[in-house]
Amino acid sequence: MFILRDILAPLQQEFSNTDLGQKRALWFIFTLLGVILPFTSSITSNLLRSLQALFGLEIKLKQYYSFMGSPRLPWERLWRVMWGLIPDPTVAGRLFIALDDSINPKSGRSIFGCGFFHNHATKGNESSYPWSQCIVVIGLLKQVKSRWVCIPLDFRFYFMMKDILAKSDNAKRKSEVVTFESKLGQAATMLKGVFDFYRVPVLVVADSWFGNNGLWSRLGKGRGSDFHLLSRLRTNLTLYGFPSAPAVMNGQKKRGRHKKYGERLGSVDAYAATIRERAESLWAFLYGKKREISVYSEIIMLKTLKCPVRVVWVFRKTRYVALFTTDLTLSIKQIIEFYGARWKIESGFKEIKQNLGSSKTQTRNSEAVVNHLNFCMMAATLIWIYADKLQEAPDRKYKIRGRASFAFSDVRRIIAEAALNPDFQSVCPAPLQTPQNSFVKVLLRMVA
Repeated sequence: MFILRDILAPLQQEFSNTDLGQKRALWFIFTLLGVILPFTSSITSNLLRSLQALFGLEIKLKQYYSFMGSPRLPWERLWRVMWGLIPDPTVAGRLFIALDDSINPKSGRSIFGCGFFHNHATKGNESSYPWSQCIVVIGLLKQVKSRWVCIPLDFRFYFMMKDILAKSDNAKRKSEVVTFESKLGQAATMLKGVFDFYRVPVLVVADSWFGNNGLWSRLGKGRGSDFHLLSRLRTNLTLYGFPSAPAVMNGQKKRGRHKKYGERLGSVDAYAATIRERAESLWAFLYGKKREISVYSEIIMLKTLKCPVRVVWVFRKTRYVALFTTDLTLSIKQIIEFYGARWKIESGFKEIKQNLGSSKTQTRNSEAVVNHLNFCMMAATLIWIYADKLQEAPDRKYKIRGRASFAFSDVRRIIAEAALNPDFQSVCPAPLQTPQNSFVKVLLRMVA
């Protein structure tokens, strides 16, 4: 409960000292806890019931719905506070930031941010263009109690140009059509904001859609050593060696511009076939266990990025994966392990959409939609910060073969026990009445 106090108290301080500001601060922290409690989905009506039944807050329905749709919640300041609460965010002097986008399926036709976005992971019986929201997310990759996690840091709603030009109601915020910004532009804006806050180098870990010159150029070609990329190479990209030294004739260098690129090595796919026999075995920690893999690495030139990169080919039985990074100081093992940790942002999408209930809400008002997703994202961040501050790793409630580390739900259960403990009221006073202990105990026994 003291960990909760240390996390929630700084958030409350971002609200004004007026009566209304203090009331909003109170509702804010208990709504955040209501999203975390693993009893029901986090739709607004269920959150209101949680605040009334579990925490004993006396709040009217109209007041609470006005709060959830308020445009005055200081999200930008609140997120900066959360960033500052993350223990030891750097690894080897860098911030490892995962970048990806995700779609959030909806059913209502008047929901802010919705459109027919392409789903590349669709199944055979599903539409390839579901009615959904498209969200670009960045998250901090770090190890919490010896397991990799992705802590959400920021997000943006992506809108298609055709919806903006058509002045669709789904693309309007405060009755005004939003300004178009590409996914790569949104990603660059968020990454620069994180760098400006921490002032340490950022290594962006992304898939091949984001890991290209579209993002690299928007980051100022790395801006010295402020930004680096770690991504996957497309198989049809052409590789080049380093240029030979300038020719010298009669003691003088040959006139003219020196070559920037050396011998053409061929495509990533073609070059992989020539180097497969030179691959060596390496042990790396991937996906929760130590694995032996076959790898080959070489520093080459890419015309797309116009800079040298280290490429690592990871060979399997009949296939391979080609990874690259602009940070030449990273070892082969680090490149493989850090890119393997990128998958945690995919797990984070599932936690936010399904476990915390972001996909279940059908809120339509633009401010309510933005506020609800902010609550879900910040709840996930709070959960991982709480886990990182625990003295020992939580026990896994449901044992699975090959998975010994704790799960996201295990931390939620611990937070629920702390938040619903009667002593929590003395640490974080708020409710006007005390919840029924027997009811709380029954709920805690039902927690998954």
